[in-house]
Amino acid sequence: MNIIIHPTYFPSIAHFVAMIKAKTIVYETDDNFLKQTYRNRTHIYGANGKLTLNIPVIHSQKNRQKYRDVKIFNEEKWQSLHWKSLLSAYRTSPFFEYYEDELQPLFNTKMDYILDYNFKCLQVICDCLQLELNTSKSETFQKIVDDKTDFRSLVNAKKEPYQNFDTYTQVFNNKHGFIPNLSILDLLFNEGPNTLNYLESQTLITQ
Repeated sequence: MNIIIHPTYFPSIAHFVAMIKAKTIVYETDDNFLKQTYRNRTHIYGANGKLTLNIPVIHSQKNRQKYRDVKIFNEEKWQSLHWKSLLSAYRTSPFFEYYEDELQPLFNTKMDYILDYNFKCLQVICDCLQLELNTSKSETFQKIVDDKTDFRSLVNAKKEPYQNFDTYTQVFNNKHGFIPNLSILDLLFNEGPNTLNYLESQTLITQ
């Protein structure tokens, strides 16, 4: 299966299920940036339930702005806030300490563009998983693609399709129950080396 999909901020489990099953992956980088998407947000499992981590961006005064051109608003101390949220949510998880040293530099290094930062996060996750993906980047935007399975709809945080993913033990299971399809970080910190096996065994429901 050849797919096209957005690079997002610490992608959801659904994103990774799609990517891990793909023969080739084209990352959509030439579309317009839209609000309310996973381009600059991800969901983790905090003490009070689902918690959104949002990267502030600088919105252009123009009507449209390409995803590749959107800059991060680094005047806000968002990286420090996100790292503290991850510590609070996952420091008692089985594998947080195992991956902490690889992930922490992402929250200490400033980058100008959201797309570049997302690619950096993706690379670190793939390094943690020892996963090699066959990827390329789109050069022009095509609304309809005929030669690839289109998973670009997964970027939409408001119209997320229901995913019947298998349960796994999460830090706050006993408080709020199982929350599916969170950031890949949730799966990584809770399942560690079993993450790849989990992803390969899931079936993605698309609309």
